[in-house]
Amino acid sequence: MGNENPVILDNFCLDRKNECLLRGAQVIKLRPKAFAVLNQLVGRTGQLVTKEELLDTVWPETFVGDAVLKVTIRQLRDAFGDDPKTPEFIETAHRRGYRFIGQLAECGHAPVTQEQRASRVVGRDRALTLMQGWLQKVFGGERQVVFVSGEAGIGKTALLDTFVQTIAANGSTRIATGQCLEQYGTSEAYLPVLGAVGRLCREEPQALDILRDHAPMWLLQMPSLVSASEREMLNRTVSGATRERMLREMGEALAALSEEQPLVLVLEDLHWSDYPTLDLISYVARQRQRAHLMLIGTYRTSELMVSGHPLKAVKQELLVKQLCEELPLEYLSKESVAQYLEARFPANRFPGALASLIHQRTEGNPLFMVNAVDYLLNEGSIDGLELVTDIEKVEVGVPDGIRQMIEKQIDHLDAEEQRILGAASAVGAEFSSRAVVAGLGMDQALVDTCFDELAYHGQFIHDRGVQELPNGEAVTRYGFIHALYQNVLYDRLSTSRRVQLHRGIAEHTEQVYGERAREIAAELAMHFERGRDYKRASKYLQRASDNTIRRFAYRESIALARRGLELLERLPDTAERAEQELSLQITLGVPLVVSAGYAAEDVGKAYTRARELCRRLGPTPDIAEALWGLWAFYVVREELKTAGEIAQEMLDLGKQLPYPGLAMRGHLAKEVTCFEMGQFSEAIEHFEKALTLYDPERHLDDAFLYSQNPGVALRSHAAWVFWVLGQPDYALKVMTDALNLARELSEPHGLAHTSYFAAMVHHLRRESRLAQQHADATIAVSTEHGVSIYRAFGTIARGAALVQQGSLDEGIEQIRHGLAVHETTEAKLARPHFLALLTDALARTQQIDEALRLAEEALEISFRTGEERYVAELYRLKGELLLKSNVTGAEDCFNEAIRVSRKQKAKSWELRSAIRLARLYKDQGKVKLARDLLSEIYNWFTEGFDTKDLQEARALLDELSVQ
Repeated sequence: MGNENPVILDNFCLDRKNECLLRGAQVIKLRPKAFAVLNQLVGRTGQLVTKEELLDTVWPETFVGDAVLKVTIRQLRDAFGDDPKTPEFIETAHRRGYRFIGQLAECGHAPVTQEQRASRVVGRDRALTLMQGWLQKVFGGERQVVFVSGEAGIGKTALLDTFVQTIAANGSTRIATGQCLEQYGTSEAYLPVLGAVGRLCREEPQALDILRDHAPMWLLQMPSLVSASEREMLNRTVSGATRERMLREMGEALAALSEEQPLVLVLEDLHWSDYPTLDLISYVARQRQRAHLMLIGTYRTSELMVSGHPLKAVKQELLVKQLCEELPLEYLSKESVAQYLEARFPANRFPGALASLIHQRTEGNPLFMVNAVDYLLNEGSIDGLELVTDIEKVEVGVPDGIRQMIEKQIDHLDAEEQRILGAASAVGAEFSSRAVVAGLGMDQALVDTCFDELAYHGQFIHDRGVQELPNGEAVTRYGFIHALYQNVLYDRLSTSRRVQLHRGIAEHTEQVYGERAREIAAELAMHFERGRDYKRASKYLQRASDNTIRRFAYRESIALARRGLELLERLPDTAERAEQELSLQITLGVPLVVSAGYAAEDVGKAYTRARELCRRLGPTPDIAEALWGLWAFYVVREELKTAGEIAQEMLDLGKQLPYPGLAMRGHLAKEVTCFEMGQFSEAIEHFEKALTLYDPERHLDDAFLYSQNPGVALRSHAAWVFWVLGQPDYALKVMTDALNLARELSEPHGLAHTSYFAAMVHHLRRESRLAQQHADATIAVSTEHGVSIYRAFGTIARGAALVQQGSLDEGIEQIRHGLAVHETTEAKLARPHFLALLTDALARTQQIDEALRLAEEALEISFRTGEERYVAELYRLKGELLLKSNVTGAEDCFNEAIRVSRKQKAKSWELRSAIRLARLYKDQGKVKLARDLLSEIYNWFTEGFDTKDLQEARALLDELSVQ
């Protein structure tokens, strides 16, 4: 075809010059290869064009397989709105090629209307009209979230297919579809979204660029889309990522994808959805910025009610706030069944009783209705033109249920087809012929032929496009038309057959993916488990759990790791099993820490078992994570002696074993333990040693392994210690460095931890407003991420800041509330400190008796547990209370506070106690003694003279100098 004159095709016009289709005034863009294929077919209208001719002409000097051509043909059919079962434009000559069968018509012919397309799903005119109405709002920039609900087989997928085909025909709307899978449970975080966005990126390079710019965290979850070097770069880019960042990134990416052309994102079968996907749906619905975005989710009503799935609560909340629409589908009426028969058999002479019979037997279930008609055709009761069998005999012969109907359909297949489809049902809702061949051990060509035939005739399966495997090979993927087909086929398999199939499928898939098998760890775990290879199943469950941690789906991660541990119980107690259990216990520890807190019993059990396994196995790098988790468990439970022993064990092993990070973690553990025990100089020594071993690049991933970055933790504790040791300005600098790093990493635990320490450093410097700001930040990030222990810490810090500002009642209420939350976490750490803050607040409101009781309780806890970092302050506060109650012993308390401070080299504590004792001496007329006491400690300081403690000391010295 050498000219560029337009070709008129039915109600379309092929514009060769601009390489597009026109339908009236509407432009339907075609990809270059798709246009070239169409040009070849139209040039030989009515004639067969072989696959070889098309491949040689359109892809010269390039090796591509049939799968690529299939995808291109599918794109053309989408553009025309052509149904491969009843084609009007492109006909398939099975295994040979294609022919164009469209008819000529005048240009400007009216386009196919929505009503005409709706005839493909009878009885759904109103539903399609509503969907189109919501889509019009999307075109106007008003985002829409729509839930389509109904029972299995009621036509949710058929409705969406028709809707999508309608809007896909003009090429102006992006469409992405994802599927929730029952087989993988609710463990695979963001599964349908990753599937939908991944397919869109593979089809459209521009979509991949948008993901790269707006959602690098998500791109990192789809490693097949990027090179190894880009993955490494992305790892650095997304350091310190969070669950909230994942939601924000995808929200921004969806907005960007829909900026130039509307985007329809379809997520099917949400009754099987993972929880993070529901979080994303809720997040998208709550964003009120303009966006040309339509998110459609389908679910089965009964499944939701029986399972107690959280989708029900999410949907209900969005409905109440008018942030979503719901479209419940009802069963078809008798009239709709009659319309279906008329549309399927235009020239029929069926009696009206046939529609009534089918409606009665199927209760208007669309899937059952279609299968019932197919059954009657296969049984010879109707021939497409008329009813052959008496209506009474038809009534007796039609099976009573849809599963029975599907069983009958399967029985009409030959034994080989049944065997192949059965294997496909074991692969999953979607599958490739390669995976089925691996399960069966059959000839590839034979399986391909079977699937091509079934997909061509729309029996059980349909073509789902091309997938590129890690080895570069492109394979065609197929999907079951409905989950019921897969379920019935799978239920027909014997137990031994299932085991054989799953094992073969798993081994083949593992081999094909090689080093990238981690990407599909949950899928491989399922197949190996059902194939009764529990060793490899547990290995992939551990990897799937780790993958899920990196998506911040902690509930799912815990479930995966625990399932892996359950499977290991079925294996002999060998060293190999112990190694796998160690990996699972350590992986389990991280999400448990985040969700339940360091002091939770389950955390202690996981890391205690991990240490036992390390000792049994001998030297292993995993010892660093095992000991760190166990140390954190004991230190937060205020078992400091045991925590100190574990910290020392890390240091000792760090000298013997060449494992990166072990010695650094040992010094960090020692720093924190010494700090809590009031050994402040030793804490700084370990801080400085740890800092020399800290490598920002090497320890970038530590938040996923230890729940916190060491660079943040090191500096946060050191800042407090530097203040105690009498370096208030340097403490502020170190604290600022910690804050900057935490903000750069943007890791939830690190942000909460550092904000809390910043609040307390400013509280110690008596900068109450800054302390309150950081306390508020602690509460915000802890609440957002569910970090209950830091929410407690932040609330207490906020209360202390309010007390310093004079808001005594509110401050006391906040401290008490924080203490109550703190108790719920099973944590004991820092209780003497927090009781001291409440003691100070109560003293200011003259609640002396309760304040004294709390001070005594705090001192008793300190001496019993060894947590003595606040002992000096507690003695000072007790002395203040004794003075106020006119009870002897205040001077002894102040002297004890000074003695403890000097023993701990805690110059800032010593200064506060010296100020109070000097005032007492002044009141007793012991001016020289007061001046000598205070001047000695004041003159020691070399910085921080603008802080309130030193200003107060200077003012008192001036008073004492004139007396």
